[in-house]
Amino acid sequence: MKSALRIAGPARPRALRPPRRHLPGEADGVAAKLRRLLAHARGHRRALVLTHDNPDPDALASAVALAHLLERLAGVEAVVAYGGIVGRAENRALIRVLKLPVVPVSRVVFDEHDLVCMVDTQPEQGNHSLPARIFPDVVIDHHPPRPETRLVPVADVGGHMGSTSTLLANYFRESGLSIPPALATALYYGIKADTRDLGRETTPQDVETYLWLFPMVDKEALVEVEHPRLPAAHFRLLHTAIERARQYGHAVVCDLGEIYAPDVVAEVAERFLFLDRVKWSLAFGTYEDQLYFSLRVGDRRMNAGRLIREVIEEKGGVAGGHGSMAGARIPLRGLAPAARARLRQELVQRFLAEFGARTRRPRKLV
Repeated sequence: MKSALRIAGPARPRALRPPRRHLPGEADGVAAKLRRLLAHARGHRRALVLTHDNPDPDALASAVALAHLLERLAGVEAVVAYGGIVGRAENRALIRVLKLPVVPVSRVVFDEHDLVCMVDTQPEQGNHSLPARIFPDVVIDHHPPRPETRLVPVADVGGHMGSTSTLLANYFRESGLSIPPALATALYYGIKADTRDLGRETTPQDVETYLWLFPMVDKEALVEVEHPRLPAAHFRLLHTAIERARQYGHAVVCDLGEIYAPDVVAEVAERFLFLDRVKWSLAFGTYEDQLYFSLRVGDRRMNAGRLIREVIEEKGGVAGGHGSMAGARIPLRGLAPAARARLRQELVQRFLAEFGARTRRPRKLV
């Protein structure tokens, strides 16, 4: 498969230098991390940069940015791939409008790549399509570190960044490369989407990077990405969500049934957190024999990632996230309809208990 990283004219690399002040909390300088990455990458022939399944804007932007850096600074041809589907209209528009060079993982021959990178996910996360026989060389992710990630040769994970796009944008700042407008726009939108306009899980590094990127953003393209034409299925989904949502005190729970794309559960969970006096928002739905969950928390004292892992992983699922937002999925293949219904009910009751919500007489929204 020929690399398609053609999103700008020639970039002129300069010597690595620190063009910005390092903010508190940056224990290891970005320049040192970038040097370590490039030292490991040089000499390899072909890189695969893999996002988590059903990627969001942060994952897509970060993966394309890493591939661009590998090609321009390490001379390594790179392919960006994702498992699952890109379902939300905004996410599809991000790829289409900015012409991001990403391909479904079904088109990847893993043995053709001698450098494997994971972005916005980690080996143990379980929300990716990397075969178990392959261990990554590089992992870059803003989520809390998982134990296996410590074994990765080059890892930049954890910390308190609001998005992985912030990490990759700062690699560009340290590299001296000029950043293509399409890529600047993608990284800007990745930060914007993951931090909810800098209003969630945001650090000074996210804010400074967001402002640094803004002058380079293609504003007309950004408008097209943020306000795409929506399919009729989107409005049917909203109708179903409002009808099926149940409010238990400060918590809203919504069973969407069958869904047309896995990432719509996150959209619904996000939307219900705007409901007055709601602190917990949980949405879930079934797509291709997988039960997908998305959790949003409006109380800074709570940790959505920790909670969803505790509830889902004991049922054989995979989960991940951080303070205010998290997602998970559980395989349903082989379960009879009655068993699937029981599982959904058990999980809802478990979540409600963790929320401290009253389980009697839930209130309909309409």
